[in-house]
Amino acid sequence: MTQEVRGVVAPGRNERVRIETVVIPDPGPGEAVVRVQACGVCHTDLHYKQGGISDAFPFLLGHEAAGVVEEVGPGVEEVAPGDFVVLNWRAVCGRCRACRRGRPWYCFDTHNATQKMTLADGTPLSPALGIGAFAEKTLVAAGQCTKVDAAAPPQVAGLLGCGVMAGIGAALNTGNVSRGDSVAVIGCGGVGDAAIAGARLAGAGRIIAVDIDARKLETAVRVGATHTVNSGESDPVEAVRELTGGFGADVVIEAVGRPETYRQAFYARDLAGTVVLVGVPTPEMTLELPLLDVFGRGGALKSSWYGDCLPSRDFPMLIDLYLQGRLDLESFVTETIELDDIEKAFQRMHDGDVLRSVVLL
Repeated sequence: MTQEVRGVVAPGRNERVRIETVVIPDPGPGEAVVRVQACGVCHTDLHYKQGGISDAFPFLLGHEAAGVVEEVGPGVEEVAPGDFVVLNWRAVCGRCRACRRGRPWYCFDTHNATQKMTLADGTPLSPALGIGAFAEKTLVAAGQCTKVDAAAPPQVAGLLGCGVMAGIGAALNTGNVSRGDSVAVIGCGGVGDAAIAGARLAGAGRIIAVDIDARKLETAVRVGATHTVNSGESDPVEAVRELTGGFGADVVIEAVGRPETYRQAFYARDLAGTVVLVGVPTPEMTLELPLLDVFGRGGALKSSWYGDCLPSRDFPMLIDLYLQGRLDLESFVTETIELDDIEKAFQRMHDGDVLRSVVLL
């Protein structure tokens, strides 16, 4: 039997979001209905609202979420009703060439629910990142549900669903930061700060936060940065080198996604060091580097997809670290809000006033 819930819908490009009635179908084979308890307000949702990802309006926004499985469809074995889960947007297929090679975090055929949620008049909705969690309930593929310890508050657990996992994974999984490494993170928003927290978890010896916003640099120190560089006041490449004995950092994580900051990351790393791109560029951006420098500096230039995470492996581990007091997820939550406050939260996020606004349902 279908259900009707309240949800936040982006009706068209750059239009204000609206609270609409959303129709949730019964879960079909391989699907699950989740009662959403909390969902973070992420830049990706703003990009959907602005039409920067696709034109498949109307969108049901929200994806960085945690909640409780309410109902599952036929054939579902991963989760059961009553499980506390974090939602992920890369449900691995288990069959593609990446999965068959034992690298499911690179899965090339991730999937979402087959059925569509709709507006009350039957208009199909496009759920953000296949999730659509700015709603009291949502329909997802069961593989998008990762069971974690229910002792974790939903407002912090849900952050693993996107930004925090992307940043931590960029440091731990993609950058392979290890004990004693020097790490520089360029761009200290939610993802960059999570990369700093990941570097701290790995035991990095020197963690350098780089940003043009003094407020963001203060927050970066709270989550684990040992040094800061205001790149609006000094050359970040020279500053990082000065802080690393003149050599550059072992790992530089670029969390902005712009050609100019990528070049900074490239030249701020040590010889044979690693650059990790986790900031998401826009389609028109291009990059030019001297090929001799690419060869001569050696090392690795990597892109990090969702922190190269495997949700079934990484989400429970990070929740356990949080419960042990070793990962401060609370620091990422600036405020908790209601569904009706999302338009204002987008503006605060755009203005750099918050690290994360989290909707509580």
